[in-house]
Formats: sequence, structure tokens, C-alpha cells
Amino acid sequence: MSDVIELDWRNGPQSLTHLRAGDAIELTGRVLTLRDASAARIARALQEGDRLPVSLDGQILYAVGPSPAKPGQIIGSAGPTTTARMARYFPLVFAAGVRAVIGKGELHGGDMTTFTERGVVYFAAIGGLGALLAKHITAATVVAYDDLGPEALFALDVERFPAVTIIDTTGRNFHEDARHAWRTSV
Repeated sequence: MSDVIELDWRNGPQSLTHLRAGDAIELTGRVLTLRDASAARIARALQEGDRLPVSLDGQILYAVGPSPAKPGQIIGSAGPTTTARMARYFPLVFAAGVRAVIGKGELHGGDMTTFTERGVVYFAAIGGLGALLAKHITAATVVAYDDLGPEALFALDVERFPAVTIIDTTGRNFHEDARHAWRTSV
């Protein structure tokens, strides 16, 4: 792993080609949340040629279903959810311009290929740290599908949000590289 790379998304998207599988990042800027139900609605709208409630072009999606905020909080616990569950929707959302996804869990086969074919980066946040990750969220606004509760589409402003690059734009996969290194060292 390298030193932590600061990724500033506040002034819009930037190139992610400098990131390598295994790079630790701290993201500052706006991300959109994505869960099973909101992903299904977005995919359906894209399939039917309907206008989306927010542009996906240049966006980073965070696979999360935040819990409700307690009084005085911006958001409740906001830990990542398993990315592979939403993989069937990724070809459509990636074609709409998504640049990266934050989630948890490994991706293999066709799920990984979808990322590499589009040059989309996969970041992992640590599951089980939802309360701590929520402290990196400075604003949370529902932008669509408010009837879905925690699976609504939120815009989150994040500050120094920690994650690790798992799949980079060249298709390298940190999970696979680490597993290979472990197997050859024993």
C-alpha cells in the first residue's frame, strides 16, 4: 500500500488513471448513494429512456443505506453495503458516466469485467465502521426516491472519507493481487 492519496471531487470529476489497486485514498466532495431499490429504479429509467432525477455523469456512487440521523446528527450510521448485489445494474449506470463506486466485498468474473471495460474504479470502505464513516459526512440530502427510506438516492458531502482502491482503471484487482502474493509466499 502506498501513502494516502487525497482525492478532491469538490470542483467536479478528475482523472482517476493515476490510482493503482491498493492505493489508500481520502475522498472529499459529493457522492451519490446507491442501494438495491434505487439502483433498480435508475436502471429502469435508463432502459426506458426516462430523464434521471440527477445526472450520473462524472459521479462517484456509494453503496450505502444510511440509518436515520439521531437529533443533532447529519446522518446515522453509513457503512458500505455489498457491492456485488447491485452489479447487474452497473452496465447501465456506468454507460451513463459513473466514474467510481465505493462499497464493500470482492468482485469477480463478469462483475469485475464491467468495471474494467468502462474504466470505472472500485473503492472499498471498511464494513462495520458505519458510525465512524458517518463522521466524514458533512451533509446529506435526499435527491430522489424519498419513498425508499434508507434506500433513497442521497447526495452526501464527504470530507476525507477513507477508502482503498480495489479495481483501478487498468483492471488490476487488489483483492486478487493480494491473494496471489499470499499464495506465492507460503
